[in-house]
Amino acid sequence: MQSLIITVIGKDKPGIVDSIAKNVYQRNGNWLSSSFAHMAGMFTGFVEVQVSEENVDELVSSVSKIPELDVHSISVASAPTEFANTLTVDVMGNDKQGIVQELTSVFNQFNLNIISFESRCESAPAWGSLMFKARAVISVPDNFDEAALQAALENRSNDLVVDIANAN
Repeated sequence: MQSLIITVIGKDKPGIVDSIAKNVYQRNGNWLSSSFAHMAGMFTGFVEVQVSEENVDELVSSVSKIPELDVHSISVASAPTEFANTLTVDVMGNDKQGIVQELTSVFNQFNLNIISFESRCESAPAWGSLMFKARAVISVPDNFDEAALQAALENRSNDLVVDIANAN
């Protein structure tokens, strides 16, 4: 079996995930994990599947034939990566240009690996501006100083609220 990551982006419409799933199933593939989202009228995401080596090209070709969908794929080692120590970092504050770069630079200062990162902006009518919200799951070494990370993140802006919890 070959592990394959397939990324997709295209105009959003009903049935895209079902079409991908049918193609995986028809080629005897096993759907391992996925993440999909609707962004600015577009559908985007990725899926990790396991499929026999003789079905890899056929699967990629069939998914690529889904109308109005741009598809890319890459074969990867099939051994899943496990992270011994992970933290979930939730951040909320007023949206501003560069906020994601500020947050990720702090993670980089601590030499932390981002396992997943989700962000969005929501209307905050009482504030009259957009509210930025993000959740990151990060891999940390043993005996990591969570308080130092929290302080570094909060020092980036006086209006950031940071919550850190064990993800394990």
